[in-house]
Amino acid sequence: MSRALRRHPASQKSGKPGRQRKRAPKPPIPGAAGGKRPPQEPAEGRGLLSALRPRWAEDIFSELRKVSWPSREDTWYLTFVVLIVASAFGIFLGGVDMFFNWAIDRVLIR
Repeated sequence: MSRALRRHPASQKSGKPGRQRKRAPKPPIPGAAGGKRPPQEPAEGRGLLSALRPRWAEDIFSELRKVSWPSREDTWYLTFVVLIVASAFGIFLGGVDMFFNWAIDRVLIR
């Protein structure tokens, strides 16, 4: 089934082709296929503090504003989980190490 039939099945039954919408072309994305950035605005128009900050730092700050940060409760809970799992794994590896140490002492040293 063609896309036109899925979108406008009634218009296809009558024999008339469906009305197609024309879309405006999308503006190019900076850093995409072309790899070119839009020209940077002059430093005089941005203020003294902004003139000292490089463009990549502004990009980092703008991306960090978009991040959805976990709540304080989620952070404490996940920290607690990591500490418990790391402790349990450390105890397990310590036990395995002690077992192999004991086994080597019994087999090789005697």
